[in-house]
Amino acid sequence: MNTDPIADMLSRIRNALVARHDFTDMPASRAKAALAAVLKKEGYIGDYEMKSSGDHKNIRVHLAYTPNREPVIMGLQRVSRPGLRVYSAKREIPRVYGGLGIAILSTPEGVMTGQEARRRGVGGEVLCYVW
Repeated sequence: MNTDPIADMLSRIRNALVARHDFTDMPASRAKAALAAVLKKEGYIGDYEMKSSGDHKNIRVHLAYTPNREPVIMGLQRVSRPGLRVYSAKREIPRVYGGLGIAILSTPEGVMTGQEARRRGVGGEVLCYVW
């Protein structure tokens, strides 16, 4: 059992990018699927799909690269963790690299980027930064 599945997901993506893999697999959950949907919407990953094999489900994340085979994702950083949750009010949502990256938040309205949360006027738990 993993104590921080979101950090595990980010580490798997980070390791697959360093190894220049086309995709990476991990155990599935609704939180991971929501995070993958935000990454896809923002263009940081190519696609994701849910796979079912027997009695457990996996999520396959297809990674995105530039034409020169450089990863689109330059960095991933977990912010809120089980030992120290980080919450942000709607007026204090952090900007990542002056707007070049994104902060991903878990809000009462679902998982979304910091920019979208600012627009909707909601705050929440800061899950991670992506740039």
